[in-house]
Amino acid sequence: MPLSESWLAGARDIVGDRLLLDPDALAPFSHDEFATDAFRTAPLAVAKPVDEKEVAALVRLCLREGVPLTTRGGGTGLAGGCIPCPGGIVLSMELQNRVIDADAKNHTITVQAGMTLKRLYEEVDALSLYFPPHPGDEGAFIGGAVAANAGGARAVKYGTVKRFVLGLQVVMASGEVMELGGKFIKSSSGYHLLDLMIGSEGTLGVITRVTLGLLPRVGSVQTLISPFATVQQAIEAVPGMLERGIVPCAVEFVEHAPMRAAERLLNKTWPARTGDASLMIILDGRNEEDTLSQAETIGEVMEKAGALDVLLADQKVKQAEILELRSNLYEAVRPATVEVYDVCVPRSQIAGHVGLVHALAQRLGASMPSFGHAADGNVHSHFLKSILRDGLFGPELPNWRSQRDEATAALYADVAERGGVISGEHGIGLVKRAYLSKNLGPVPMAAMRAIKRALDPQGILNPGKIFET
Repeated sequence: MPLSESWLAGARDIVGDRLLLDPDALAPFSHDEFATDAFRTAPLAVAKPVDEKEVAALVRLCLREGVPLTTRGGGTGLAGGCIPCPGGIVLSMELQNRVIDADAKNHTITVQAGMTLKRLYEEVDALSLYFPPHPGDEGAFIGGAVAANAGGARAVKYGTVKRFVLGLQVVMASGEVMELGGKFIKSSSGYHLLDLMIGSEGTLGVITRVTLGLLPRVGSVQTLISPFATVQQAIEAVPGMLERGIVPCAVEFVEHAPMRAAERLLNKTWPARTGDASLMIILDGRNEEDTLSQAETIGEVMEKAGALDVLLADQKVKQAEILELRSNLYEAVRPATVEVYDVCVPRSQIAGHVGLVHALAQRLGASMPSFGHAADGNVHSHFLKSILRDGLFGPELPNWRSQRDEATAALYADVAERGGVISGEHGIGLVKRAYLSKNLGPVPMAAMRAIKRALDPQGILNPGKIFET
């Protein structure tokens, strides 16, 4: 149904010409970065508020008129979390990008939810401080990163975004503004509503401001690349470094097959030329002596575990090139990708799960390249509709749809058996909601539905995400 004249008039009173209605202008808001257009849905309108007062007014308007709304950040998600429901509107946070408070003494920064991660890193760097989480795409908005509890490669040492969120300003489904947390570390004062909002994917409230705790800047960074004959050998080498008391900033396992596609995409070269997979290990510390000492110990561990080589990239230019190649793995395989998996299992189960993925690919005659965060259990496997060889894609497989569905069911069943979850950092959104109940079980699902009904009784906030409403 079209939007009512009363809703249109009310929205224009709130945001003026920052209300988009033209179909061409609405089209970019119909999707996120998920690999296919299977969930694409255009909103009836897009409103661009500049502060929490306008957000609250829009929420009250939608509540009164019964219009569902979906809050959208940078649109970089991979689970359909910011795709509007049919007959709904999008509330775009792109104009809410100011620093509210930068407090070097308390090591905190408060920003509007529409600030990009790239800009956030720049603002934090100007304070001579450090915000460790790096979910990947720096075009993502901090509000979206909080709403999905984004992770990234550095989670093994520093945790996910949740660890650094000290406070939130949230507009509830009633249009009331709620302040949660602050510039303090501890709180045992009632239910921890702050944590409830983190990872809620915009279904319980609209995050408008974020207060983050920051750390002192690290003094030195080193990057190691260790190639192995097989990906299983690479993954099985990881516990050895942790047993030596070293917690790297990041530990990534990378299959060389998709890396060849990334090399072609960027016209750059991955340092390791032998074996089927590499570990990329990033170390940070107080000074160069500290990180080089860690690198020496880890080199010994890698050689003992069967590494074909241990390569040290201590120059910033080379480190940046290695990180760029790793960061573009998804873009490199995206032309043939029809499903992106984001599972998280106990560290000890990663090798077994990746082995299951390889067995599935072989049985189905498909390509399912995998890479991910070897020390925190987060594995990103991809189902491709074409065979990947030497960085190039072959012709489309005739039965890829049924093969993908079979692979998805088997992959998620394996995750459950290993005590894992179907999403480690991307969220559930539309893409994974059909599988969530089997993964979590009926009691947690009932509890989540009860929370949703309590905080959003009319179901106007991002309906249809995480579970059917």
